[in-house]
Amino acid sequence: MLLSLKNIVPHHLEKEKVANSAVWNKTIDITKGNRIQLVAPSGSGKTSLMHFIYGLRSDYDGDVLFENESLKNIHPTKLAAIRANKMSVIFQDLRLFNEFTVYENIAIKKQLSPFAEAMPIEAMAAALGIQNKLSQKAGTCSYGEQQRVAIIRALQQPFDMIIMDEPFSHLDEANSIKAMQLIEHAAEQRGATIILADLEPISFFKAHQQIHL
Repeated sequence: MLLSLKNIVPHHLEKEKVANSAVWNKTIDITKGNRIQLVAPSGSGKTSLMHFIYGLRSDYDGDVLFENESLKNIHPTKLAAIRANKMSVIFQDLRLFNEFTVYENIAIKKQLSPFAEAMPIEAMAAALGIQNKLSQKAGTCSYGEQQRVAIIRALQQPFDMIIMDEPFSHLDEANSIKAMQLIEHAAEQRGATIILADLEPISFFKAHQQIHL
């Protein structure tokens, strides 16, 4: 099993939200190659769950298992290797380096943990309409442009799973569809799982399973 959520209950979440959820305090097993649409209204703990899965936070009861090993027990060095080689992420707050150029923000991921078959940065940037932004500092780009940078960056590394927290919130539908096509192509290359969390269902994401948080 690639990912297992075992009776996860965030310490900060209200009891009624836990009781009404199809995720909290439930057992969910996700195999490699699955495509999961997580529908999560504001305040339901969506971003917390993404952070739990990525191993950034452990303020919850229950357990998150990656390849049958508890993230709470994995040594930081091994966790860093998992993030570099097996688990990619697009954070809601993007976490770009504002003083670096768009190209540098993307290339740093490719340099740290390259995936040999990844589409060239320039080709991905052209596909998402930001090829003319590659030499511009990321902090001077619009939020929608920054989202596209974060998406391209996440696809430069190897991964068995990619998790995404509202990745298209500032993109129009045309660019969202193009970005989703890039993500799905990258996931198919790797045989990887996709977990996409958003406030509402994404119609152009053909998920195998839709789960309401």
